[in-house]
Amino acid sequence: MTPPLTPPRSRVRPADLVPLATGGLRSRRLRTALSTLGIAIGIAAIVAVLGITRSSQSELLTRIDRLGTNLLTVANGTTMAGDESELPSTARAGSARADGVQRVTATAALEDVHVFRTDRIPGAESGGLEVRATEPTLLSTLDGRMAAGVFLTDATSRYPVVVLGYQVAAQLGIAHVGPATRVWLGGHWFTVAGVLLPLELAPEIDRAALVGVPVAAGHLGYDGHPTRLYIRAGTGHVAQTAGLLARAVNPEAPETVTVSRPSDALTSRALVADSGTSLLLGLGAVAVLVGGIGIANVMVISVLERRTEIGLRRALGATRRHIAVQFLLESLLLACLGGVTGITLGALITYATALDRHWQPIIPLAGVAAGLAAALVIGALAGLYPAARAARLAPTDALRAV
Repeated sequence: MTPPLTPPRSRVRPADLVPLATGGLRSRRLRTALSTLGIAIGIAAIVAVLGITRSSQSELLTRIDRLGTNLLTVANGTTMAGDESELPSTARAGSARADGVQRVTATAALEDVHVFRTDRIPGAESGGLEVRATEPTLLSTLDGRMAAGVFLTDATSRYPVVVLGYQVAAQLGIAHVGPATRVWLGGHWFTVAGVLLPLELAPEIDRAALVGVPVAAGHLGYDGHPTRLYIRAGTGHVAQTAGLLARAVNPEAPETVTVSRPSDALTSRALVADSGTSLLLGLGAVAVLVGGIGIANVMVISVLERRTEIGLRRALGATRRHIAVQFLLESLLLACLGGVTGITLGALITYATALDRHWQPIIPLAGVAAGLAAALVIGALAGLYPAARAARLAPTDALRAV
């Protein structure tokens, strides 16, 4: 009795599938480039958004660490009736006695006192610039630096000498200081001793002209009540110290005292950046999904165009599994090519943006891995239906199209 014939095993090896899959990509290069474009744009958006956000946040955190998170400010708030309250004249001494306080400097915004470049400008045209009375310790308390000249001292605080905040100096057109550099302030000529560099944690100082407390009391009507205190607390006791300051400053009405931490504003910027990042990542994910739909469409068309090739390979011994794997692998290669291109573009965008803004470029590896993984998953999903359709083609039906 003749034994039944066993169908010969397919000679298509797994190693042969990669050249077969890439053959279709190489023969249709323009289509390959266009079909990977959607994936590349989406992945580039994801990598660039994550990279730029991380670089920006790293720079912001570095600035916060440099500026210090232990700076507290105390300002006059409002009374129960809704009127603006007044800090007591003992506010500075009271806050200095609070636990955890290392340095205190009192300042006071002087009402109806303005600064001008000359005495020929009408008093109503103040330009929004303030005049503040301050103590010589302000520079050390704020860890500020001078752009030009020197800060106030115990000696110069008694005389008509002024230090200009960065924005005031820019608005008045003063870049250099000397013995002849003067401004018209409160009806008197004041000699400009120096100009401050910007103070990120105290922007109100950037918009103020600073004079000594003695000269403010003697010539500018200062009544001894500060309007803002700058306090450096011990690094490990900031929250505890902040909770004590209101009562220490004004024991009779602590509810009228406002205590804040300027570094919290910078931290809030990082949180706002995170919320914006989520939106942009969502748009990038949509672009990746659209790119996957484009790959699926291209693969379906490719199956229809290559019916003869599929029939011939099936007739030569390729199994349905081989055909399915070939087209699925081709879809994965398209997605992988788009993913690698997108990662490269995203990294280049991140580096260009970071270097232009003088940040340290950071490319998060987790974002790169997530982007590439998303591309592969989209590619696999996009290739499932075309691969299954190609595998279902019978050799006779495919060759009938010849």
